Amino acid sequence: MASQQHIEKMQLRQNFRNFWHTDLFTTIQADTPYCCFALWCAPCVSYLLRKRALYDDMSRYTCCAGYMPCSGRCGESRYPELCLATEVVCCFGNSVASTRFLLQDEFNIQTTQCDNCIIGFMFCLQQLACIFSIIALIVGNSELREASQVLSCLADFVYCTVCACMQTQHKIEMDKRDGKFGPQPVMVAPSVQQMSRFDQAVPPFVGYASHA
Repeated sequence: MASQQHIEKMQLRQNFRNFWHTDLFTTIQADTPYCCFALWCAPCVSYLLRKRALYDDMSRYTCCAGYMPCSGRCGESRYPELCLATEVVCCFGNSVASTRFLLQDEFNIQTTQCDNCIIGFMFCLQQLACIFSIIALIVGNSELREASQVLSCLADFVYCTVCACMQTQHKIEMDKRDGKFGPQPVMVAPSVQQMSRFDQAVPPFVGYASHA
């Protein structure tokens, strides 16, 4: 039942109307220092972003933002900071994904097809590296073992890079939420339009007053 709800949520996110403020390709240009910070101190960034996504209210914290089977069963209500620290260290990938889902559900953000391709490529490369490592272990060929190690290094590099860009994307989105890019545009009701009457020779003037 829970898995069916998660599938329905994933399908619902595909129809959200809003998009991320920056895509994964442009996050490095948008905030290079933070992207480097997210690359070298990934768990720390994940901790800070989740706390910020919760508006610094740790009483709202749930393990993996409520998207995993372990959510609500790890003593979060008593030790939220400790549980979050454990999550970002032991389940780093899930912590990044959970923060992403949290922001998407709050602001109705869908992921572009380009970003989906990047994330999908990252997962496929990891699975391919795992398969090659198993084959190399079974066969025992030294050349195949070296090739699997190179592929594993490439998969790890792509994983770390994509996660850094993804966390920078989350940070920029929360900067937008918190008004760091300036005030959000205010929706203004359209002005009342006047309708001309049949007994008027000329309809009333609507618009800016003419200069004398």
